[in-house]
Amino acid sequence: MIFYVFTEMSGKGHTSVVFVSDVEVLGGQQKAAESSLQHVVNETTKEMVARSCATIITHPFHVITLRCMVQFIGRETKYSGLFDSIVTVYREEGVLGFFAGLIPRLLADILSLWMCNLLAHVINTYAIDDTMSHTGEIRNCSQAVTGFFASMVTYPFGLVSNLIAVNNCGLAGGLPPYASIYPTWVDCWRHLSSEGNMSRGNSLFFRKLPAGKKYAFDQKRFF
Repeated sequence: MIFYVFTEMSGKGHTSVVFVSDVEVLGGQQKAAESSLQHVVNETTKEMVARSCATIITHPFHVITLRCMVQFIGRETKYSGLFDSIVTVYREEGVLGFFAGLIPRLLADILSLWMCNLLAHVINTYAIDDTMSHTGEIRNCSQAVTGFFASMVTYPFGLVSNLIAVNNCGLAGGLPPYASIYPTWVDCWRHLSSEGNMSRGNSLFFRKLPAGKKYAFDQKRFF
């Protein structure tokens, strides 16, 4: 067992010696790490509640935005403005229409947040030493890397959310043959998973050919 010795000179010339074992040092470090983890959990919980509330409030606008973009597929003008779109969604689908695809979007946000914060905490606590040079830059880089990793893992939830938001809404892009009709987001997940399309559209430069599909150039679609 290793002891650390500290000496202190008193006014009368006496020396007091304090012995601290490595067990006590490691115990103190463990308590500090546990306290730091608890702080991360508390802060992440608060951020999760705040982000979930923000997602719920803004989701109706997210649905309208997606449908305004999807209508370009069929060259439609069903959603021509904010207030007109609100009336259209409410008239055809009721209040629930504004929250189509909300659950997978919430799951994506929550899982991404927890994954990013916990992974960053583990890396910053156990993989990065304060004695290393450029510690601040390394911590910022680790935060960015964990955020990118979390977004890749939770991408399927965002994909399903966007598909459900425009599914069977009266637009050509949300109806066959461009898209299947899904009763729930779970059915959409199962369909994409069975075709191997859970990562569809996650690349800026490459597109994956759906399994068992062929592309008709004259119709400009897969079948």
